[in-house]
Amino acid sequence: MGKVTHLRDAARESEKITINLGYVDLGRIDLLVQDGFYSNRSDMIRTAIRNLIDGHGDVVAKSIERHTMELGLRDYSVADLQALRDAGEVLHVKVVGLARIAADVTPELALATIGSIRVLGALQASAEVKMAIADRVT
Repeated sequence: MGKVTHLRDAARESEKITINLGYVDLGRIDLLVQDGFYSNRSDMIRTAIRNLIDGHGDVVAKSIERHTMELGLRDYSVADLQALRDAGEVLHVKVVGLARIAADVTPELALATIGSIRVLGALQASAEVKMAIADRVT
């Protein structure tokens, strides 16, 4: 199997999200940016979210342990999936972070080897693979 890489060790990758903030909160953020505490709004919001998540670190760790999920970046290569297929095994993917299925994985190989997939974060795979395994994504 491929190795698990913690996201802080991996190259920076991110997912864009949209949030709605009230004018007062937005003004407070702008004041912190203006006073040099943060380089921009996004920097302040990312920092606040990280601090909040870090404050719940024990809860998150216990939940990951309870759900037997992998934390960080998890890559699945053609070789990984072929080895599973050859061994007659089925993969049940559970990742908190980013799960990547290599671009050269065919939909047929993904269907033959991925029994279920649950990603809390983001899944990167070709459009064809995503379509093929759509009914296995929970």
